[in-house]
Amino acid sequence: EFEALVAKVKGCLLCKAHLPQGVRPVFQMHPSAQILIAGQAPGRKVHESGIPFDDASGQRLREWLGISKDTFYNPEKVAILPMGFCYPGTGASGDLAPRKECEPAWRAQLLEHLPHLKMTIVLGQYAQKYHFGGTQLSLTALVESWQDHWPSLVPMPHPSPRNNIWLSKNRWFEKELVPKLQQRVAVVLAN
Repeated sequence: EFEALVAKVKGCLLCKAHLPQGVRPVFQMHPSAQILIAGQAPGRKVHESGIPFDDASGQRLREWLGISKDTFYNPEKVAILPMGFCYPGTGASGDLAPRKECEPAWRAQLLEHLPHLKMTIVLGQYAQKYHFGGTQLSLTALVESWQDHWPSLVPMPHPSPRNNIWLSKNRWFEKELVPKLQQRVAVVLAN
């Protein structure tokens, strides 16, 4: 059942007409995964490689998590499910928002196949609205409230270099949250 669902998602054509670069769903998962990374949508580089977070964002995210590439790309440990599985294209100020078709069509079904999750890392506003019940909090306010959701849900800014200004204004994030995150990830993966 799990493999059939993954095959359906990888063959999805729901929003083909709206994807200028074509259809290429990018995600990774396995029913034994203990950590879920809930992101936005693949960028251009990830669309080209077909590997989630195969870019500067991924390098920073792995540093924040304190894990190697081998661990990060082991679907039996880490599931990576963006809100939109295909690259949505580029808009006036960066990549377009994730396509809205993916979430209602696939997300709940896929999440049902992740029964061993111990923590979900929630990156960016689109994933945060879904995983935090339609929150109206700003990104900063939600990330500042991380202890309210700890350790099962961890709201974080997207690790994109586009967020360097946010990170420089919110230095507490890398001083306070990231060390706790690294400790928790190590404990989860050790069990």
